[in-house]
Amino acid sequence: MEYDVIIIGSGPGGYTGAIRCAQLGLKTAIIEKYPALGGTCLNVGCIPSKALLDSSEHYYNAAHTFTQHGIKLDNLQVDLAQMISRKQDVVDQTTKGIAFLMKKNKIDTFYGLGSFVDAHTVKIAKTDGGEETIKGKNIVIATGSKPLSFPSMPVDKKRIITSTEALKLEQVPKHMIIIGAGVIGAELGSVYARLGGKVSFVEFFDSMIPTMDKTMGKELQKAIKKLGADFYFNHKVTQVENKGDEVVVSVDTPDGKQITLTGDYCLVSVGRRPYTDGLNLEAAGLKTDAKGKVEVDNNLRTSVPHIYALGDVIRGAMLAHKAEEEGTFIAETIAGQKPHIHYRLIPNVVYTWPEVAAVGYTEEEVKQQGIPYKTGSFPFKALGRARASMDIDGLVKVLAHKETDEILGVHIIGPRAADMIAEAVVAMEFRASAEDVSRMSHAHPTYTEAFKEACLAATDNRAINM
Repeated sequence: MEYDVIIIGSGPGGYTGAIRCAQLGLKTAIIEKYPALGGTCLNVGCIPSKALLDSSEHYYNAAHTFTQHGIKLDNLQVDLAQMISRKQDVVDQTTKGIAFLMKKNKIDTFYGLGSFVDAHTVKIAKTDGGEETIKGKNIVIATGSKPLSFPSMPVDKKRIITSTEALKLEQVPKHMIIIGAGVIGAELGSVYARLGGKVSFVEFFDSMIPTMDKTMGKELQKAIKKLGADFYFNHKVTQVENKGDEVVVSVDTPDGKQITLTGDYCLVSVGRRPYTDGLNLEAAGLKTDAKGKVEVDNNLRTSVPHIYALGDVIRGAMLAHKAEEEGTFIAETIAGQKPHIHYRLIPNVVYTWPEVAAVGYTEEEVKQQGIPYKTGSFPFKALGRARASMDIDGLVKVLAHKETDEILGVHIIGPRAADMIAEAVVAMEFRASAEDVSRMSHAHPTYTEAFKEACLAATDNRAINM
């Protein structure tokens, strides 16, 4: 069988690209290694983790804030099995929805491991044991990533686990030691801390979410510390051992000493690696760089012009919505259009509570690049809507060019930051100034008023409610 486009991998980038290809009249096939479509994001990443984050937040509020709202409960308990079951229901509904979209758009779906035979031919080792070969005028590599680990922290999926296993534990950990305080570690750590478990973060760098603006890391640490978490920054893990019913983590401290932490689970959350295992890239004339990424040009073409790659297997942030934009970009490029992606304006989100969301430059980046800038910030505790909902942790921080007032970066930690950041993306796509946003009417009372107030603060320190 011959196709205009073959897409290997059905994560957000793969399935979005497939749908856009079909919309543009291209005969499209998609290949998925696992029994369900959706990739890491829908099956063991974005969607299931958000389901557990919401469940744990409901429990935490029931235990700690409901009485202040005038709601009394007796005999409150965690039913982790039900939480995990609900999470799986959400996953199943979502992946079935993707399968429906494939049928609706007349996209041929193949389940099995896809590998290159040559630059136009892909062999599919089917999950039922059979084998099939298809040809494509264009081929897209969208195979995503896997959790990263090191020899000193051997993952056994029992006591030494990755995010995949952390999403289906049978009991709330008594003490979960998390190696890495980045996005995944922060999210899953907050889940189990809110459910009553002890959580300790061991981080090689000097703050939580170290790739984001430093202010966000400091504020997030304050919030998660209220859950009883411990933090070991500038610490290096040298060894992790499964001792049966417990895990022992050996750690080098900043002053050269060594300490050990003991818990019942150790979550290895040190990043992810591009996943191209079994693709047989060499048969297509391709190879990966030193970091395992597939190299692409500005049109997402590999060194073989009709083969494209997207998402976690190429340069840039490993974000589902980045991959989605790239899937659409490739489809429209193949169809002869001239699509656009502004990578600096792809937002980043941490779904803890408070949520963290950011777009554009961090303050550290504008300093490093010598860009003249000014800042404005506004705390949620000064916002009527936040006080009404008792979500007063966090702030909005706006960076603007000192001379032109153009918004350079927006960093939010607070309630519904993940949704609020879209307003900043729209403003920055149209190169709005801080004053432009400050003169737009924002409904009262809303959380987004904090963005307007932060822009007012960046415009000659004009915040009204602070």
